[in-house]
Amino acid sequence: MPRPLIAILRGVKPAEAVEICGAIIDAGITTIEVPLNSPDPFDSIARMAKSFGDSALIGAGTVLSTDDVGRVANAGGKLIVSPNCDQRVIVATKTASLQSWPGVMTPTECFTALKAGADGLKIFPGTLIGPAGLQAIRAVLPPQTKVYAVGGAGPNNFADWIKASADGFGIGSALYKPGLSVAEVASRAADIVAAYDRAAQ
Repeated sequence: MPRPLIAILRGVKPAEAVEICGAIIDAGITTIEVPLNSPDPFDSIARMAKSFGDSALIGAGTVLSTDDVGRVANAGGKLIVSPNCDQRVIVATKTASLQSWPGVMTPTECFTALKAGADGLKIFPGTLIGPAGLQAIRAVLPPQTKVYAVGGAGPNNFADWIKASADGFGIGSALYKPGLSVAEVASRAADIVAAYDRAAQ
């Protein structure tokens, strides 16, 4: 069973993308996004999808337009994550048979995203809503809704978020920052996986 963790590789470059991606997968995180405000993101996604598309879910984050959905699909990506709730992006994502995870903060945005066909919801930024806010919103969501906390959710508070009904997490700078070596990213990934496994018991 894959862990419900999304590795957010903001700033990753194509030349390092495959090695970084491989180290993260080896550590036990098999869902990986390259935010589109990274250098040459579609090149990185294409390289990662070619190398690991059969063993991991590879895609893009910070997806703001329907054109970018098409470019991700053409690069071999299967995952679309956004910081916002744009129905056009969600519909384009599902039309292309990709997974859609839009960013939401309010019940209105949650239901708008679900109605448009989102596979799950990304509570963002998690720091503003907090576990208590998620718990309150969860009371009105359809019970099968998958909700991931992103931004302010990590190894130090996985347990609090899980207790508040978070299904998973997106992990950015705690896992990867430009300039980190493959070994450093691998070590961080292993620590994050271990922390998640402890919290999820």
